[in-house]
Amino acid sequence: MKEFWTSLASLMGVWAFCQSLLHTVIPPELRFASLKFCQRLFNWCSTYCYYDITEIDGVNTNELYNAAQLYLSTTAAAAAVTGSRLSLTRAVNSSAVTFGLANNDRLVDVFRGVPVVWEHVVTQRQSQTFSWRPLPEEKRGFTIRIKKQDKALILDSYLDHIMYKASEIRRKNQDRFLYTNSRGGSLDSRGHPWESVPFKHPSTFDTLAMDPIRKQAIKDDLDDFATGQAFYQTAGRSWKRGYLLYGPPGTGKSSMIAAMANHLGYDIYDLELTEVHHNSELRKLLMKTSSKSIIVIEDIDCSINLTNRKKTAAASGRSHHEMGSPLEMRSGGAEEAGNSITLSGLLNFTDGLWSCCGSERIFVFTTNHVEKLDPALLRSGRMDMHIFMSYCSFPAILILLKNYLGFVEGDLYEAVVRELGEVIDEAEMTPADVSEVLIKNRRDRDKAVGELLGELKARAGKKRESLGLMRERNEVAEEEEQEKRALESPKQGFDELQESCEKGIWRRNNQLSELLFTRIPDRGKANVRV
Repeated sequence: MKEFWTSLASLMGVWAFCQSLLHTVIPPELRFASLKFCQRLFNWCSTYCYYDITEIDGVNTNELYNAAQLYLSTTAAAAAVTGSRLSLTRAVNSSAVTFGLANNDRLVDVFRGVPVVWEHVVTQRQSQTFSWRPLPEEKRGFTIRIKKQDKALILDSYLDHIMYKASEIRRKNQDRFLYTNSRGGSLDSRGHPWESVPFKHPSTFDTLAMDPIRKQAIKDDLDDFATGQAFYQTAGRSWKRGYLLYGPPGTGKSSMIAAMANHLGYDIYDLELTEVHHNSELRKLLMKTSSKSIIVIEDIDCSINLTNRKKTAAASGRSHHEMGSPLEMRSGGAEEAGNSITLSGLLNFTDGLWSCCGSERIFVFTTNHVEKLDPALLRSGRMDMHIFMSYCSFPAILILLKNYLGFVEGDLYEAVVRELGEVIDEAEMTPADVSEVLIKNRRDRDKAVGELLGELKARAGKKRESLGLMRERNEVAEEEEQEKRALESPKQGFDELQESCEKGIWRRNNQLSELLFTRIPDRGKANVRV
């Protein structure tokens, strides 16, 4: 054993002597060229190619590095880690804990059947000279190893796939915000006209009281919009879409907006038009909204005067051009506030050139009286999809029973289900009213169902009575109209008879007068002859 260590020490001494000799005899340029040639020869003989993704590109942060870090933090990627050490992180304004690769660890990802080897390389940075922006002590980056034959696939599709998945993960992990415009157009400490709070509304399409077929149609439309960037670009349209929610109060219009935001992971901008004084201020608010957002104007018929101009013009005897009628606020004191929003400004806000200053935006208007809105605001291109939020239907009431009382299919008696189906459409009860009945009695499920059924029957009975009274009134009015016509018809017949008699007498008098005037001269001649 002693001889082994002696021989090893001798070899190391010879190697050190040869290395110092080579450094002395061979110039650095030749050594660098030889090393570069060996690397090229190795790369030419190897079947793999390598790509480095550094954390910092010069002085700027590399977005591809952050995207790769998020992409590799998914559960599928983490399950493929060969090592046992993971890195756990939690981002700002995030409610989820993500995990990823530890330092100098690697994993194998598969994309379209092609294996991709990722390695997280972390090294100590050399002592840096003076810099306006100090760099971190560690130099971080990812190294991708793929086969040369798969190079085109990786560069064309894989990196775009990483960026897309990273944006999805960031949107799901990050808490959403609810924004509202500041009072009087004032700016916050950062110079933004929007004030925000975390958006924690629990409404989803699963809990929304609506016909499942209609809900699925809305979800499909939202998914097509969210994944339709290439389609909108090819079609030459701005990447936006408009939804009009209309119906009686309490039918779930606000819950629908929350479900849309939770489904897509978008922020919500609740625009209060009564705090906007000019069209230019409206455009500035639009410019300060972010992509992947829902811009909401609730109860738009109560915010500003958007009544049908054709009816208004017919009533007042005037007609206005589609894009030029100034609109005053409905609420009192609007003129004193100096509000000068026009229909033109609102239309340009939703469908004009200024609406294209961002991408992936959804406009949602809500109203209780759609017939009061101007048709120019409702046409396709501005409000692309009109969604009627109706009274509670039978499928909707089953969803509410499941949400509030935990009933599933088969828990209710067939007789109860049949009675609910018979009276629900006739009762015209909103989901808000149904929810209130269930919330009050949620501790006793049978009592809640019984009280709900009684309320539905009572409302259905009241509606039948009102319909019966209305029918009786119509019948009475119709009978009175018939009696009035019957009373007017004899008088009309007598007048016609009197008129015909007068015409006959006048005609007879004319005939007698004609006979008299023709016979009198003959009598005169006869008398002369005598």
